[in-house]
Amino acid sequence: MPILYACTKSDNFKTQLEGDKIRYPKGFPVIEFPSDNAYSKKKWALGKRLFYDPTLSIDSTVSCSSCHMAQYGFSDKMKTSPGVYNRPGTQNTPSLANVAYHPYYTRAGGVPSLEMQVLVPIQEHNEFDFNIVAIQERLQNNSEYSKMSFEAYNRDIDYFTIVRALATFERSLISGNSAYDKYEYQGSKNALSSNQISGMALFYGKANCSSCHSGFNFTNYSFESNGIYKVYSDNGRQRLTQETADNGKFKVPTLRNIEVTGPYMHDGSMASIDEVIEHYNKGGKAHVNKSRLIKPLGLSSSEKDNLKAFLLSLSDHEFLNNKENYK
Repeated sequence: MPILYACTKSDNFKTQLEGDKIRYPKGFPVIEFPSDNAYSKKKWALGKRLFYDPTLSIDSTVSCSSCHMAQYGFSDKMKTSPGVYNRPGTQNTPSLANVAYHPYYTRAGGVPSLEMQVLVPIQEHNEFDFNIVAIQERLQNNSEYSKMSFEAYNRDIDYFTIVRALATFERSLISGNSAYDKYEYQGSKNALSSNQISGMALFYGKANCSSCHSGFNFTNYSFESNGIYKVYSDNGRQRLTQETADNGKFKVPTLRNIEVTGPYMHDGSMASIDEVIEHYNKGGKAHVNKSRLIKPLGLSSSEKDNLKAFLLSLSDHEFLNNKENYK
């Protein structure tokens, strides 16, 4: 089993991969790896190679990294990202930062593990439009993949090792060294500006953002309708549950690295942080399932500026520039 532990105050707080160990930023819980997929650097290396390999798509043009780009917090800059044959995407690409801590996956929350989530883009018509058995057959012709798979899992590259290696790499994408983290968890009281501190007070107070964007990962993982539309073309969680009460509801996203993960919302319909703040300041549109927490805020221009300043403090530049995560 790997050794997993949280950092002490004397540690470098940047997430580190050291052999078969993961070191966490201060304030972050230890990741619970599945019993059949404990962390190892060899599994990570195989997963990273697969993550950047377009061979996983039917026409070998699209990889996981086509939509989840390291410099954008493993999201991208598109409203919705095209898949194979330039087929239009259906939802905005979410960030993979700290995805290991999510209790379920997809914006509707219908997938219980990262290993299972990997199969979603593979089989989606507008993404990879392929299947795991065909990928297995394709990759077993590659001697390097076979070698790496045997080293990591003691078996040839196949459906079992493909999904588990990809999940291992994604679980390692831990972001927790922003200016906010230095201020809140690492004891550096000069890490935030006075405007950012004022914005933080608004975030946890008058603006009430923390009711949904709570905890170290700035999400409570609940499903909410935030009143973007009076009528949603994408019915959200209702597609999974078939309940009208879930129409227009999507999983609350993390706000970490929000500076680089736009455009925003499930459909990428808001281009800037300013637009998002203004949406909440006005209280959203009157959708039948809109969260009762969303109501006009009455923020002044300076308060909106301060709130934005705080949101920018959630950018983790070490994570965004960590070349170990790049191809």
